[in-house]
Amino acid sequence: MKSHQPDYLLMFITFALVIYGLVMIASAGIVMSQDNFGESYYYFRHQLFYGVLIGLLFWIIFQKIDYRILKKLAVPGFILTIFLLILVFVPGLSYGYGGAERWIKLGSLSIQPSEICKLTFILYLALWLEKRGRTLTNLQTGFIPFVFLVGLVGFLLILQPDVSTLGIICLTALAIYFLAGAKISHIGFLILSGIGALFALIKAAPYRMNRLTVFLHPEVDPQGIGYQINQALLAIGSGGVLGMGLGHSRQKYNYLPETISDSIFAIISEELGLIGALILITLFVILALRGFKIAKNAPDDFGKLVAGGITFWIVFQAFMNIMAITGLMPLTGIPLPFISYGGSALVVSFIAMGILLNISKYTKETFRR
Repeated sequence: MKSHQPDYLLMFITFALVIYGLVMIASAGIVMSQDNFGESYYYFRHQLFYGVLIGLLFWIIFQKIDYRILKKLAVPGFILTIFLLILVFVPGLSYGYGGAERWIKLGSLSIQPSEICKLTFILYLALWLEKRGRTLTNLQTGFIPFVFLVGLVGFLLILQPDVSTLGIICLTALAIYFLAGAKISHIGFLILSGIGALFALIKAAPYRMNRLTVFLHPEVDPQGIGYQINQALLAIGSGGVLGMGLGHSRQKYNYLPETISDSIFAIISEELGLIGALILITLFVILALRGFKIAKNAPDDFGKLVAGGITFWIVFQAFMNIMAITGLMPLTGIPLPFISYGGSALVVSFIAMGILLNISKYTKETFRR
């Protein structure tokens, strides 16, 4: 296959989102940073040096590497990810926050294996499904092994627990399974089974049931279980159309929890208003259009499945975060891609966009500038 110019619009969208995120972390995290570290821009500097710069280096590497080479790395990468997900439970290595064990602590650095799993599982599934070919629709050679693979990853995530990430990974896997040509009856069965499993997980943990209760009745216990969503909606409503101005949020002064992670969209809406929020949403919509166009025109099944999986994961996670913090679905606790604070998530997202950009160089249709 001969290469051609990459999708420069996708490249622009990626860096626009990264810059948008840095600006908002600098603004939304100033109070938390001062309270926790005695300086105003700790979170901004940490995201810049341990997220953006490292991620940019990997982005440069992966957008230059022919994506077909990743076929050789997919299996060892997935095995390494499973190993890292197990290490999360090893005393002395694991690091917990908010009652969850999701990080591995290595000196001053922390790694979140579940973020790595989002990408490595896409690569492994794309390779596995490509090799299955027409036997994918067979119950023994396609459906049952697929359920086993998703179940293995799901089991390790439930133990952490990290049900929100589990949902993203499972739905992304289902999207790839659909793109590969799976039977609609198999997909329907998995969707119904997933809904049943979700309700079982909600019933098993009081905090998950509280999130569902607050979603159905936001007015319930505004100083308790309904505190975060009520403060988030207050921030969004205060922004109006034009916002209160960058840096002028009131909710970041220890009123709204998790201002630099899963609640950052509320601060964006408060400071930049409806206009700023719509600009961010538009960037993700364009990313979706470009990503799925790359998947449609990919030269082989592996490229199609990888491009489709990466695009679905990034965009679906973004809109899950936005819908949760605006009260359109229960709170999930998942970050907003490229925007929320978190080095592991940003580096992995950079790598994913590098791979997607590389696939765009080999598409059947040349991208115009």
